[in-house]
Amino acid sequence: MQLSSLVGRLPYPSHRLQRALAIAAIVTQAGIGLTGSIVRVTGSGLGCPTWPQCFPGSMVPVEHPEYATLNQWIEYGNRLLTIVVVIVAALCVLAAWRVYLDHPSRKRLVRLAWIMPLGVVAQAVIGGITVLADLLWWTVALHFLPSAALVWMAVVLLRAFNEGDEPPMPRVPRASRPVLGGLVVSLAGLIVAGTVVTGAGPHGGDPDVERLDAPIETLTLVHAVFLYVFLALLIVLGFQWYRARVEKQLWTPYALVWAIAVAQGVLGVVQYRLGIPEPLVSLHVLGSMLVIAATAALWCVTRDRGPVVSAAPATPRNTVGAA
Repeated sequence: MQLSSLVGRLPYPSHRLQRALAIAAIVTQAGIGLTGSIVRVTGSGLGCPTWPQCFPGSMVPVEHPEYATLNQWIEYGNRLLTIVVVIVAALCVLAAWRVYLDHPSRKRLVRLAWIMPLGVVAQAVIGGITVLADLLWWTVALHFLPSAALVWMAVVLLRAFNEGDEPPMPRVPRASRPVLGGLVVSLAGLIVAGTVVTGAGPHGGDPDVERLDAPIETLTLVHAVFLYVFLALLIVLGFQWYRARVEKQLWTPYALVWAIAVAQGVLGVVQYRLGIPEPLVSLHVLGSMLVIAATAALWCVTRDRGPVVSAAPATPRNTVGAA
């Protein structure tokens, strides 16, 4: 195993570095979604009209009478951020792999880490299809959804760096499990409905792209219903936990989800009432990423997989593949 031998020669990542890389994955995955929204609201989606090149024969923006220089660089900057996302994802894999070589029980950690670069590749391919399809509304929606899923998985990866690999033991009442499942489903519906609202709205990435031909008022109402369901399930969860007297540590992530979700709902109402101004659109996307991350953190803390065993390297006799 030549690759394992090379990885085994790397210094063992400290627990602080392990956590830092996972946090960087959360930030970069959320960041690419945020910059994508900036591309949309500034009408820069076709600033680079080809993919993977920016223009035929050029990887970088060039002066062109049909495309404003600023729009070109906004779209190109979003593409450049993908390189940062790839680097962070690769470092997460190397850190998890290096940990696994000292702690062979940590296979789950490696699998979670590999989701990051594989997800980025999928995101890049969908992004290329989006450009080549001239920003059809449904391709723009599909381009956003992997970022949302990868933010969730990056939070799970962070949790994995901070816990063991024992069978998960619930820290909440049995009745809370279907409620937590419903919370995740309603969040998924909320995010998907939000992309559909965007598909019918004015911000498609370019002024001339075709929009979804559906009443935005109805789509917005569906989007709001998912938020009401999400909040209602949070209320049920809170009552269950209060009656069961769950550990105090669970209430902090619970309260954080409440705060972010309510703020996001208020922002959505203000955004709609003001006619969907560009800055609020990007702020709403940022709020979506925060809701996803907070809900993922809440999901993670409801299970206990035992203490972390890989904060430090194993003794030399237990090290695998370092030769």
